Amino acid sequence: MAQAFSDTFEEAMARNPHLRKYVDQFRRKYGKLPEFHAQLSRDMKEILYPNILYPVGDPIFIHIYGDPATAEKKYIVIEPRIESREEEQKYSMIRDKILELAPSREIPEEQEEFERFLDALFDEAVLALIKSSKGGLFSRGQRFTITKDEMEKFRYLIKRDIIGIGPLEPIARDPYIEDIHIIGANNVSLVHKIFEMMQTNITFGDDVKLADYFKNISERIGRPVSDRTPIVDGALPDGSRINIIYSPDISIKGPSATIRKFSATPISIVQLIAWGTLSAEVAAYLWIALEYGMSVFVCGETASGKTTLLNSIIPFIKPGSKIYTAEDTPEVQVPHPVWQRLITRERGPEESRVTLFDLLKAALRSRPNYIIVGEIRGAEGAIAFQAMQTGHPVMSTFHAGDIKKMIQRFTGHPINVPITFIDNLNIAVFQQAVYVKGKFLRRTINVVEIEGYYEELGGVATRNVFEWDPVSDRHIFRGFNNSYILERKIAEIAGYEDPKEIYNELFLRAKILQRMVELGITNYWDVYREIKAFYQRGIEGLSFRI
Repeated sequence: MAQAFSDTFEEAMARNPHLRKYVDQFRRKYGKLPEFHAQLSRDMKEILYPNILYPVGDPIFIHIYGDPATAEKKYIVIEPRIESREEEQKYSMIRDKILELAPSREIPEEQEEFERFLDALFDEAVLALIKSSKGGLFSRGQRFTITKDEMEKFRYLIKRDIIGIGPLEPIARDPYIEDIHIIGANNVSLVHKIFEMMQTNITFGDDVKLADYFKNISERIGRPVSDRTPIVDGALPDGSRINIIYSPDISIKGPSATIRKFSATPISIVQLIAWGTLSAEVAAYLWIALEYGMSVFVCGETASGKTTLLNSIIPFIKPGSKIYTAEDTPEVQVPHPVWQRLITRERGPEESRVTLFDLLKAALRSRPNYIIVGEIRGAEGAIAFQAMQTGHPVMSTFHAGDIKKMIQRFTGHPINVPITFIDNLNIAVFQQAVYVKGKFLRRTINVVEIEGYYEELGGVATRNVFEWDPVSDRHIFRGFNNSYILERKIAEIAGYEDPKEIYNELFLRAKILQRMVELGITNYWDVYREIKAFYQRGIEGLSFRI
């Protein structure tokens, strides 16, 4: 399904000459082509010798290749690279010119503005070198020339090294990565969400360059590393945690570091609307649903943005609610003050271990207003449905690409929810990663209401309330004047005489969210404060006019 929404392999190669060159070289060496996938699935873990290539946003691509000769899987970064001494000299000249021009300019603080500023500075530096009478590159009198492909390559590398985190930027952009391990200049490995531990083709050249890299990174994050302070911990700009061990007398195999990818502050629902992940109307629909205690599952494949969306909509739950979270790995973020946060204990003696199943059973006795499960994978799913049956609304993430697969997985082994109970879940939201016009995007592709099991139908009746149109990149409100959850469930609880009036409330909240997009109110905590103020005082409580 993701392939149908995404750019093709041929389109990707047409836009990215370095990708085509890599693929041609691979084909000549191995006599086969990599399989191109816009989105990976957990099932790929079973492939013994994967040969999978996927995008993480132009011009970066990743190739996972399992070599039958060595029985090892490798993580290969495909990005524009400097390929000759001539290119290296040109790149150095442009970089030096940028550093010469930059001090006399006012440097913006916002990242988007700084990126535009760097683009303009890059163009100015190139133009200055071309115009300069000193444009000699190799010998006296030879002028500075640059091709279109070199322009784009150098522009990417300048941004990668100045705005991004240098050679590690491709891994930082890859949503399938959990941990990164650097042990010396030529030993960079990582833990992949699907293919687990792999060596990469990333190199820093030598330990001196790696030490300089760590010095630069540590200074940027405000935790300078040195021989006097050889071990530092800090947070990278994206929220990932980094631990650097710098001195060679401590880290025998060369400077080393471990990076754990993690965002300290969740992405807000307003930010997701601004990015086009979902529309203001979809968000407003979920706002009303969570205010009135509906159970909502966010579904999709690995790295489709399930947890990101789940975290972004939790602020829609009424501020005075008690929230109970149960997870294997702590990823769910809750802004409410009454938050009981529990994680499993997987180690130690058998009798001391605590599973998600145990935590969910305990939740039923904790009197929460909402139970949030990080991810349902197995038998704990039956307890989640039992909780819904007894009036406890539940939110969770779940691996399923569409409503049919979701129902099949819940009603099959090992979860085994009776099909007649499936309507205890009210709403399923489906996320998908797509690759469109060179960009790796996440989109809410469907919001589906579960109406109930009907014997005469021989199955479960569902309604699509929102659908994403990949051509226009817009979300279509199919459920307008036809929403079972809004009209039959919520309107009655809310006391509407005419159930259709609830759509006015939805459009009002969509307007509030859209206004926040326009005003740039995208910080998670700022958005939560506005939602909380709306619950307390209505429109009058907002810090802006709509």
